[in-house]
Amino acid sequence: MKVTAHAVRSGDWWSVDVPEVDGLFTQAKRLDQIPAMVADAGELLTDIPADQFEVTLDYDFGDPAALREIADAKQLNAAAQRAVDEASRRSRAIVHKLRDRGLSVREVGVMLGITPSRVSQLSKDKATA
Repeated sequence: MKVTAHAVRSGDWWSVDVPEVDGLFTQAKRLDQIPAMVADAGELLTDIPADQFEVTLDYDFGDPAALREIADAKQLNAAAQRAVDEASRRSRAIVHKLRDRGLSVREVGVMLGITPSRVSQLSKDKATA
């Protein structure tokens, strides 16, 4: 069951409500505790097993500017990860192409600006070449 846990900072605690489950309100000392607490409480209130809950965390601590910065940072991190994944895929492909043309591990390393050991690692990975 997909639910959203809305957590609001209240002193040293997070007050949490889950609109998808009537009566599901809890509190937690730390954000990382919330998904498990929501799943456990959800099981008690719905008879759906706790491991069937997919909890999305939505939080508010009274600083809208910081929340926007967090959202921006998350978007940038996701974009960076996509770029890293694409760079890895392309590196594997070009390493295979260059090695198939008879270039040495050292030569390929110089061309790509990576160590010979990294070239060897990429050469062994044929899954996505």
